[in-house]
Amino acid sequence: MSVPEASVPGDDVAIAAKNLRKSFGARTAVDGVSFTARTGSITALLGANGAGKTTTLRMLTGALRPDAGNAHIAGHDVVTEAAAARTLTGYLPEAATGFQHLTPGEFLIFAAEARGLHGSHAIAEARRVIGQLDLHPVVAQSLGTLSKGWRQRAWLGQALIGDPPVLILDEPTDGLDPNQKIALRRLLRELAARKAIVMSTHILEEAEELCDRVIVMADGRITADARTRDLVDGSGRLAPAFTRLTTQAAS
Repeated sequence: MSVPEASVPGDDVAIAAKNLRKSFGARTAVDGVSFTARTGSITALLGANGAGKTTTLRMLTGALRPDAGNAHIAGHDVVTEAAAARTLTGYLPEAATGFQHLTPGEFLIFAAEARGLHGSHAIAEARRVIGQLDLHPVVAQSLGTLSKGWRQRAWLGQALIGDPPVLILDEPTDGLDPNQKIALRRLLRELAARKAIVMSTHILEEAEELCDRVIVMADGRITADARTRDLVDGSGRLAPAFTRLTTQAAS
């Protein structure tokens, strides 16, 4: 069952993907994916493992070059205008790791410098994000000594450096404890008032609670693109629609 696409291109479209395709050897990971995301919205990208979610997000950020199709961030092509598109995008990769020897404070200053801020400006921006994510308890510890949840928050912090208008987040609550998840969801709601956010998640309840729109992927294709309220059942649950849309694609 396919659901009509929920979005229509307009002036407030911040993310636009058109017919994106990507293969790895003989395996097609993403096969003709098209959608848009608007400022003021949170869009969930749902699907089973291997559905193509992460590959799609990586193409949106310019981390992977599409085999075909194109993607734009605020009108900038992510391949031919990569620098401009990256400037406007905050990206949290899947299972983010690295920079183990840096503290969260040092890591965020590094991220600020990578975005063109230097000296006191980089320090001020790092401090802003540390406060935004309440990283103070671990700000002086190295990333390599932190729990998965604290590392995830630090990596989310680098996506927020520079206050970019577009956020692309791959499993942003992965590793967070319940209180951290609640705080992050509250922050994302606040940020969504002036940003376009696309996030992948395996937690259907998270999409129900947080996202106003849902894109379901299966076998590299979109099987539904609709408002969340149009996909949930009478109890407000996405599970029945998700199961139907992902198992039908496989049959």
